Amino acid sequence: MRTKAGIRKTIRAAIAAAGPEELARQSRRVMARIEVLPQFAAARTVALYHSLPDEVDTHAFIVKWSREKTILLPVMQDDGYLELCPFTPTSLRPAAYGIYEPQGEAWPCGAIDMIVVPGVAFDRTGNRLGRGKGFYDRFLKRTAACKVGVCFDFQLLDEIPVDSHDVAMDEVIHGER
Repeated sequence: MRTKAGIRKTIRAAIAAAGPEELARQSRRVMARIEVLPQFAAARTVALYHSLPDEVDTHAFIVKWSREKTILLPVMQDDGYLELCPFTPTSLRPAAYGIYEPQGEAWPCGAIDMIVVPGVAFDRTGNRLGRGKGFYDRFLKRTAACKVGVCFDFQLLDEIPVDSHDVAMDEVIHGER
């Protein structure tokens, strides 16, 4: 099995090779598949992420669905934990790692119906490889929300290394599924 560092390097190269048009095409397909999930239809409060250029693009989806659902976005804390705060069109501010975060009060972990999670890679059993800082794993252990990983096709692997602190997804959605 490949190492986490090796997988991260391979995926960075695949993202660069795919190009922005292909990433945009797959992003649209992924987010359209999220919209038809029964878990999404039933959810009143959905946690998403404000995507970086190398992640499935969530920007239009966030704005669209914030009219009908409470959309939460992550805010990284200095102690290595994530909090989730409600999105409004005027609440985003630039923060660490080039990520835009909402300003406001943290939402209770127990009041989230569904969380859409980015990753560097996922495997077919729902395991997730993140960027290596552990922010999401620490948060995901604190919530019972439905966990849906999203990725580009080339980020879905047969198997990835898993450590005891890693949290698996309930479902993984990619560009062609």
